[in-house]
Amino acid sequence: MESVLKYLDWTSVGLALLGGLLFLLLLEIFRWNSSRSRSPPGPKPLPFVGNLPQFSKDRMAFIKSLPKYGEMCSIYLGRKPMIILNNMQLAKEAFVQNGTVFSGRPLQPLTKRINKGYGIIAANYGHSWRQQRRFALHTLRDFGLGRKTLEERVAEEAHYLIKEILKQEGKPFHPIHQFMNAVSNIICSIIFGDRFDYDNKRFAKLLQILNEIIRFVGSSAAQIFNLAPIIKYFPGPHQKVQRNVEALNKFILEIVEEHKLTLEPDNPRDFTDAYLIEMAKQESKEDTTFHVDNMMWSILDLFLAGTETTANTLRWGLIYMMDHPDVQERCHEEIIRVLGFDRSPCMDDRPQLPYTCATVYEIQRYASIVPLGLIHKNTQPALLRGYHLPEGYEMMVNLMAIMTDKEHWKYPDTFNPENFLDEKGQFCKNDAFLPFSLGPRVCLGESLAKMELFIFFTSLLQRLKFSWPAGASRPNMDGILSVVRSPYPFHTICCSRETTH
Repeated sequence: MESVLKYLDWTSVGLALLGGLLFLLLLEIFRWNSSRSRSPPGPKPLPFVGNLPQFSKDRMAFIKSLPKYGEMCSIYLGRKPMIILNNMQLAKEAFVQNGTVFSGRPLQPLTKRINKGYGIIAANYGHSWRQQRRFALHTLRDFGLGRKTLEERVAEEAHYLIKEILKQEGKPFHPIHQFMNAVSNIICSIIFGDRFDYDNKRFAKLLQILNEIIRFVGSSAAQIFNLAPIIKYFPGPHQKVQRNVEALNKFILEIVEEHKLTLEPDNPRDFTDAYLIEMAKQESKEDTTFHVDNMMWSILDLFLAGTETTANTLRWGLIYMMDHPDVQERCHEEIIRVLGFDRSPCMDDRPQLPYTCATVYEIQRYASIVPLGLIHKNTQPALLRGYHLPEGYEMMVNLMAIMTDKEHWKYPDTFNPENFLDEKGQFCKNDAFLPFSLGPRVCLGESLAKMELFIFFTSLLQRLKFSWPAGASRPNMDGILSVVRSPYPFHTICCSRETTH
């Protein structure tokens, strides 16, 4: 009799669980159908996980497929809809004409766990973000942004980079560390007042940590964490990224403490000094946003944004030059004709180097380092092309679609510097060139990145020639897509150009 009761009991429990799951599934399908009817069209999502399986399977193919749903479409990376803007006119309408409405940032579970929304990049549109961004822009200008002094610093670092690369002359090598160290040294000199040697093992480890953080934040594992933040209590890659963030924080905190010991309020040496001085000035104000947490994350944001994107663009540039040796040679010949072999390039040389300048822009367009930009949200209820969007609706702009739109480009789907040259062979800008996004949230390091890319690229092609190792296969050209699109590991062979030019 007892065994029969046990059997009935377990059967009842099983049926109850099955019924509960079925009810939840039907409820989710009803909610999902209701949500889809109020949102722009898009790829069909699955209950609970949305389009995450399709996105994770082939990210680049998924992104490239989005324009077929129209100028505006919806995707679901989880249970919530997200709008994707697929053309330039709509992106400008949202992020420029209505920039104050669509410039918010959602505080997702992973962001909340890592930085709590402090700093500049992840901060919501409001008082703190405005103060931190304004201060950062002002201070970056004070320490050389847009001035000859910083150009000279980049040119000097380019010489260090070339010297480091030539240590591998004639041998296949993967140029990830050299480029990251070189680019990072520029932002380090502004933030910390110093650079780091290429053989500094501690700094090399920190650059590796930086790369791992960027990879994780844009990974499927991060999306799963945002779907089910309860997994923070369990082992997994999210625990490693937390340790990596703590290691970066510790590194920066040590430098900040060193700065405090030698700080001269009337003579700031770098961004860190300037921030410490501003913190002291604002200490008595109730609405101040200048405190240790914002300082740490403003520094980290500049460090993160000022390293990974530019270094990746240069690596993609190397791949395109090896794939298009005719473009590489034409750039080299133009550079030698204008600069000779020894004079370092500067930004004033750009009008005399139209083909080289066009090539640098084409690398950025074709590589599309951040294909969907960063996530925005509307800070108040809004109407966009007939769709009523409640406050907090998430949105991204398909920068890759805009920068490969047949309406705006002569050669949208191939690498060709002619996209930025007019009939006379002179450099010409294109309004659809948006690698730094647009609106109030446009990348604050845009002018620094443009300077670095031009001077580093021109210096490299002036002195070096790059080619694929014999028999080497090209990497998958879709690259690895996380927050930033980076190339798969590849090897290159460099050789020094002869001085007989």
